[in-house]
Amino acid sequence: MNARIAYIASNTFREAVRDRVLYNLIAFALLLSGAAIFVGQISIEIEKLVVINLGLTAVSLFGVVIAIFIGIGLVSKEIERRTLYTVLSRPVRRWEFIIGKFFGLAGTLVVNTFFMAIGVFGALLYVAHKFTRPDALILVALYFIVLQFLIICALALLFSSFSSPLLSAVFAFSLFVIGSFAEDLRGFAGMAHGLTRWLATGAAYLVPNFSAFNVISSIAHEQPVAGQLILHNTVYALFYAAMALSGAVLIFEHRNLK
Repeated sequence: MNARIAYIASNTFREAVRDRVLYNLIAFALLLSGAAIFVGQISIEIEKLVVINLGLTAVSLFGVVIAIFIGIGLVSKEIERRTLYTVLSRPVRRWEFIIGKFFGLAGTLVVNTFFMAIGVFGALLYVAHKFTRPDALILVALYFIVLQFLIICALALLFSSFSSPLLSAVFAFSLFVIGSFAEDLRGFAGMAHGLTRWLATGAAYLVPNFSAFNVISSIAHEQPVAGQLILHNTVYALFYAAMALSGAVLIFEHRNLK
């Protein structure tokens, strides 16, 4: 990472951290983790399972909201404030601006995931009174959640490079919802025929397969995660994010900013 990208990334990180909405979302995630404790206490002998399920789901959903809410405004806000013209008037290339924004937002989400994870582990310790070896699997689930965030960050930047914030939010959130059911979409494609099958198959492989990253239920039941799945999800997330970023760079390079 060169100095210009690092500078843009650090500025993006500081701006995102100062955003009040960001703190509100983190607070809601921590509150939901607290609610998991309450629900766990009224659930007979499944307190731990409930806490892990609700806690990790809170981390994932609120992280997605943060990624979309902040990511869609990274380009449009710079244009509205006319600060983008000042940045690009310096020896900063457009692709460096996009990549810097991506790393800044990704760093913000990693830090926030860390703090929200502390809330989950705190709730788990409160309920179980101790940690066991299977609890380490929660780190795998958190790693997969972060991989999802990387894809969503890249998609948010892709849409914001050519669309309005509102439409970008709709596009990004729609892809997240559809991608969460990608396996079901592939199953439907296998049962369909003719043109419907081709369209469903194309859509199933075009949208990000977020369902492959959802191992929360398995982790809650203390089922191990295969190393092959960890490797596959890592490569897949990095490749998909790289492709989305490439699209964002290509569009932004040819965008008329006047």
